Amino acid sequence: MMKTFDFAKMPIVDIINEILVDSAKKGASDIHFDPYEDHLLIRIRIDGVLMDYAKVPEQYQDYLVTRIKTISKMNITESRLPQDGAIKETLEGIDLDLRVSSLPVSTGEKIVVRILDYTRSMAGLGELGFSEENYKKVLEMISVPNGIILVTGATGSGKSTTVYSMLQQLNTSATNIITVEDPIEMDITGINQVQTNPKIGLTFATALRSILRQDPNIIMIGEIRDTETAKIAVRASITGHLVLSTLHTNTALNTIERLIDMDVQRYLLASAMEGVISQKLARQLCPHCKTKRKTSEYERMVFKTVLNKDIDEIWDAEGCEHCHDGYLGRIAIHEVLRIDQDIRDALSNGKPKEEIRNLVYGTGHVTTMLQDGLEKVVDGKTTFEEILKLIELEDDDKISSNSSLKEAIIETKESLAAKAQNQGEYMGAREESPSEQKNFYSYEDVESLDI
Repeated sequence: MMKTFDFAKMPIVDIINEILVDSAKKGASDIHFDPYEDHLLIRIRIDGVLMDYAKVPEQYQDYLVTRIKTISKMNITESRLPQDGAIKETLEGIDLDLRVSSLPVSTGEKIVVRILDYTRSMAGLGELGFSEENYKKVLEMISVPNGIILVTGATGSGKSTTVYSMLQQLNTSATNIITVEDPIEMDITGINQVQTNPKIGLTFATALRSILRQDPNIIMIGEIRDTETAKIAVRASITGHLVLSTLHTNTALNTIERLIDMDVQRYLLASAMEGVISQKLARQLCPHCKTKRKTSEYERMVFKTVLNKDIDEIWDAEGCEHCHDGYLGRIAIHEVLRIDQDIRDALSNGKPKEEIRNLVYGTGHVTTMLQDGLEKVVDGKTTFEEILKLIELEDDDKISSNSSLKEAIIETKESLAAKAQNQGEYMGAREESPSEQKNFYSYEDVESLDI
């Protein structure tokens, strides 16, 4: 339900404060201020889905935008160029740590406020939804003295949360940990954190060169964005350092291929790589109202084909006063690859992609993201529909060879898309005219972008 404000009587300062506090209480990750010809639309993203929140009349639009830019220390006189800012405030007893971005668009200035939530990172690795097998692999990875560990996924898939949780686990008085980030998202006591500043030449690559002279045990690179950073990170891991970083790839195999495409020499990659953690976020079922239902024929086929299990009932979303359409929070779906000697040999000997793929997925060493997601469906943590939205089932080797199952999956996806469109939202897109819907992207669209 849309929220209403009395803009004529209520000060803009109080309205902004209420929007920020209410969004944080609702568990929103982002607040969008979208300018239109005759109003400003406020939307909030909860559990990955954008929802209409409030409308601001045109005559109050500039006041609201100016207030946000003022408290985030942006230049209020500049509206032609994108700007970045930050807000750190305590309102109504809630500590808010916000990142603010402005972008000039044809109808005005669009503002997005990201609400940073560190509760998951502070809770530790054990609270990130890893299966028992995957959790054991991650602990083995971070226990090695040197090597590179990559956390991969699309934008907004929780990579930073996972990396910070690993740093929390590794942060002891006996280790020297240095990070290079842009921006520093979470201040951690006992860790030396470097903020990059390309304007003065302090890039990831230049910072890394200096860090290697600071006697570090562990290095965290916020993101590997280019060939130079990738090569320095790999060489740093070979020379006796444990390196943690993130990369925009969807699977463990894609990660290996991306690094090779970045001209990292195969023999160095074979020596340096310790493991890859690929992840996506699925909406989590509300524990208060989730209900059981019978599985359909094709769902039983999927479970049997992928998990080799006969599943007759699964949990589904219902909806209550505690949640949003039956979902409350999000849970990570993981694919964890521990690099073994066979994969190292294949990399260093220049083996083709298909042979490496077989070593990664054909030996049973890796629980694929699809397998992990379906196990979480069986456990009642999420729904089959969520996994269908996030993961291309047709890409799974076991499913790609089953033509009847592929046809059933395509038909089901089409019916889900039609159903969601009728409800006015599909993966965060509101029901609007075709021209307006071009401005909204599904999760799959975002994954395909090389950001």
